[in-house]
Amino acid sequence: MDVTFPIFSTAFLIFFILDPLGNVPLLLSILKNIDKQKHSKIIIREMLIGLLILIVFLFFGEQFLSLFHLQTQAITIAGGIIFFVISLKMIFPSADGGDLFVMKKGDEPLIVPIAVPMIAGPAALATLLVLAKTNAEHSGALFLSLLLAWSMSAVVLLCSPYLYKLLKEKGLTALERLMGMLLLIMSVQMFIDGIRSLLPTLV
Repeated sequence: MDVTFPIFSTAFLIFFILDPLGNVPLLLSILKNIDKQKHSKIIIREMLIGLLILIVFLFFGEQFLSLFHLQTQAITIAGGIIFFVISLKMIFPSADGGDLFVMKKGDEPLIVPIAVPMIAGPAALATLLVLAKTNAEHSGALFLSLLLAWSMSAVVLLCSPYLYKLLKEKGLTALERLMGMLLLIMSVQMFIDGIRSLLPTLV
């Protein structure tokens, strides 16, 4: 493994792409109807599933896209649509409380929406694809960078349930609406970026 590869700076780049701090309000919203004693177990399980998806995409992302004849832009556009729907439900929850991706009493999230798209989201997958293509000779160092970024993200998300004691119900609701607005803006920008990068291939 080449020691000249910027492992730590790449890890921080992936960490910011994973955006665990920005995901805290959404995670708390998803888990708010689930027994708090199960939060850590669920987060660890979903983080491991998300890590597995990230690793698979890091080493086999290009082959996966080629197998299904998918373009990289499709990841960005699909992610934008997913986040758009989530953000609308966060900003305008249904009257009966049936918010999208908010678990009913007794239910637990599995893969969606924590592992995907919160952890292994379109931005992270696209970033790993680009890094893997431009640093093919440093795959080992890139894998280490991913593990470091994932570990830091895991620590942040595991601490998120304790924020509930500080935020209370009103604070969580306010953060949920704010996160919804941010997600809405992000989703539109992701959709625009996907369309913009796709246009040259159509002309």
